[in-house]
Amino acid sequence: MDTGERVQVIAAIPCGACPDCAHGRMTVCPNQESMGYHYDGGFAEYMIIPAKVLAVNGVNAIPSGVGFAEASVAEPLACVLNGQALARVGTGDDVVVMGAGPIGCLHVRLARARGAARVFLVDVNTDRLAMAAELVRPDAAIDADPVEQVLKLTGGRGADVVITAAAAGAAQEQAVLMTARQGRISFFGGLPKDDPFIRLDSNLVHYRELTIVGANGSSPGHNAEALRLIAEGAVPVADLITHRLPLSRVLDGIGLVSQGAAIKVTIEP
Repeated sequence: MDTGERVQVIAAIPCGACPDCAHGRMTVCPNQESMGYHYDGGFAEYMIIPAKVLAVNGVNAIPSGVGFAEASVAEPLACVLNGQALARVGTGDDVVVMGAGPIGCLHVRLARARGAARVFLVDVNTDRLAMAAELVRPDAAIDADPVEQVLKLTGGRGADVVITAAAAGAAQEQAVLMTARQGRISFFGGLPKDDPFIRLDSNLVHYRELTIVGANGSSPGHNAEALRLIAEGAVPVADLITHRLPLSRVLDGIGLVSQGAAIKVTIEP
């Protein structure tokens, strides 16, 4: 990298040396560290990139034509890429995305880019759902009775893929009820550590031959691919940034997100 070059940096840093990393499973590296947590860098005007990031090819040049704000979306999009690859989202699938925040919106757009036939967006927050639906144009926006509505939209069959992009146990329980035979479920959003358990009808998993997968962050390779998709316009992200705030207003940005009054907020020093 040259002085003055614009770059995007990974957030999750795998060690690159453990058995999981050696087998290409960097998203589940047991020695993983994080920018802004193990190393200074969260909401900072300047930061030092640790050598560990460079060792795993975690610094990507931002292509010309891609702004800093758009490049900042590469990290969440990288996580979405990992989740949809694990859930095998593909051509002709009916996909349900539960959660209409920035991650949910990215899931809608990536599912379309991967060839999904229809994508349905679910959220209990009607205002946020309306705001997200206006941007990403799902085939249906559902704010109540999601299991009933998805079954109705699919002629009783259920969805091929259901992605829970919300930290809600109820969403995970509903996902199992609305998935088609041999369908895939992504528990994408983790649950609160003090309430991580759900009630699961395991007979549905058994008799319908369902697949349930987790999704934990992203690898450096996912980040590079995400940046490429943004640069090529395959997954548009600029319009998902509903608020751009200076560093001095970072707490206002956090408030907007916690209230569900924004899709994506960027902090721009």
